[in-house]
Amino acid sequence: MGFTVLTPDNQSFAPPSWRPDDERQIVEIPLVANLEHSRCHLWRYPAGARGRRHFQTVQEEVFVVVEGEIVMTLGDEMEEHTLSASSIVVLEPQTPILIRNQTDQPALFFAYGAPADRGAEILDES
Repeated sequence: MGFTVLTPDNQSFAPPSWRPDDERQIVEIPLVANLEHSRCHLWRYPAGARGRRHFQTVQEEVFVVVEGEIVMTLGDEMEEHTLSASSIVVLEPQTPILIRNQTDQPALFFAYGAPADRGAEILDES
């Protein structure tokens, strides 16, 4: 049995380890919490930040907007959804996604996925 508590005082935001030159910042929770069967991250997107369009091959994902507003482009038809704080999005595996912050304020969202597989297919290198 075990647990990890991450209060705002002990969260460390930095560019993702797999893209160290990225303007986006992340708290890589699996590095401090011993997650074996799932993974999660707390993302901070500065104004104008954009991720890469991709899909997870086997992972289900849940996104919760904590602060600010993000735009998610979802599915093969690239349907856009503008999401404010408290919005929740649930994705099935192999659902294409692109996340952007089109505002002039930072945005914060929590992403959770299971199983803990990093198998992603990149559809857009931007």
